[in-house]
Amino acid sequence: MIDVVEKRRLWYLISAIAIIPGLISLIVYGINWGIDFTGGTSWELEFQQSVQSAEVREIISNNSVVQTSGDQNQTVIIRMEELQEGTPEKTAIENDLRAAFGEFRELQFTTIGPSVGEAIRNRAVISVLIASAGILIYTAWAFRNTNNPLLYGACAIVALLHDAIFVLGVFSILGWAADVEVDALFVTAMLTVIGFSVHDSIVVFDRIRENLARRIAPTFEETVNYSVVQTMVRSLNTSLTVMLTLLALYLFGGESIRWFVFALLIGVAAGTYSSIFNASQLLVSWEKGEIQRFFTFW
Repeated sequence: MIDVVEKRRLWYLISAIAIIPGLISLIVYGINWGIDFTGGTSWELEFQQSVQSAEVREIISNNSVVQTSGDQNQTVIIRMEELQEGTPEKTAIENDLRAAFGEFRELQFTTIGPSVGEAIRNRAVISVLIASAGILIYTAWAFRNTNNPLLYGACAIVALLHDAIFVLGVFSILGWAADVEVDALFVTAMLTVIGFSVHDSIVVFDRIRENLARRIAPTFEETVNYSVVQTMVRSLNTSLTVMLTLLALYLFGGESIRWFVFALLIGVAAGTYSSIFNASQLLVSWEKGEIQRFFTFW
């Protein structure tokens, strides 16, 4: 049988290597918030000819973010400071764009005020915190018949934080490296990743509980390892099925949902890893006193 638990320090090291660059980016650069959170205007246009994002940016403003999409770069997505419908400023920009690139069709025009964007951001943070607290309480209740039910909930939360920090870190790096913005759909992706991560961890925990009751191995460490190996194939098969679907959506789903799907894709991958190689290993580390010694040392 594969001894997964014995190599737990290696799994912890891999997790650290994966999340530390993103964590540093979060501290230094933060998140590149989209207009859903900061306020502003999102404007999507379809031209009859190919256009270049740099040329559009010169007409709009230097502070705007312009992305082109489509086979011939005919669709342009512009994110800029707040611009109201029907104002002389919007009419002037439209005239300048027509003069430079010809006629176009307006596909979408959305404006969000700064106060609304700040309220959405605050609610997004609160929703993630409430979800995490609910998961901790429910997991502790579900494993109330074990020796330390709160420990199972705490380990699930640590695995959840691992996945959340990894996804946030990747998008922080993409924010300053590729100007990728975080919008309201990203919050939906994060909550989905949190739910998936906890679901996978609870499946492993439940098998550990069953095997402890059956006394399937002489030590706690061996019981956890046996349980992880038993559920590993099931977890990998489930995750690979989801990831293949998400990969197809990422490649062919269109520009508007690309980064939403990408967040789900890397989040599911991180959640699968943490449920197998982190959450259950933390139970063993606590049982053997390794976590207590680590905090005592520091």
